[in-house]
Amino acid sequence: MKEVKILIKYKSLHHVSLTVTDLERANDFYRRILCLKEVARPDFDFPGAWFEIDGQQIHLIVDPSSQTIRQDKSLSSREGHFALRVENYYDTLNWLKQNEVEILENPNGKSGFAQIFCGDPDGNLIELNVEQKDLKVETNS
Repeated sequence: MKEVKILIKYKSLHHVSLTVTDLERANDFYRRILCLKEVARPDFDFPGAWFEIDGQQIHLIVDPSSQTIRQDKSLSSREGHFALRVENYYDTLNWLKQNEVEILENPNGKSGFAQIFCGDPDGNLIELNVEQKDLKVETNS
């Protein structure tokens, strides 16, 4: 096998950018439903918001004419998405259900992750997961 010289050396994933149509509605979802921390954003000439998770970021960009906004908002684990690791599958699942978020559950898939898929108000698909080996037994607290 021929040795390949690696020209790009990565440190981490810095951010994911998502287009949204309504910043107030998107902010409510990312702050209140996904419980993400909003961080300061430069004063660009277009609306948006930034959120941080352990050094990585999600950038929301308002662009109603974006070609990346899905017209069909139905949930599918095969659509483009990003994944966030959560501490407790069942706490997350119950929180989303309590907040009437449409979800697609996959606790025992072949990936090795217990997965919950949901969409933001514009249909951007989000996976919330834990390692299956870390799947805690649901308790009725």
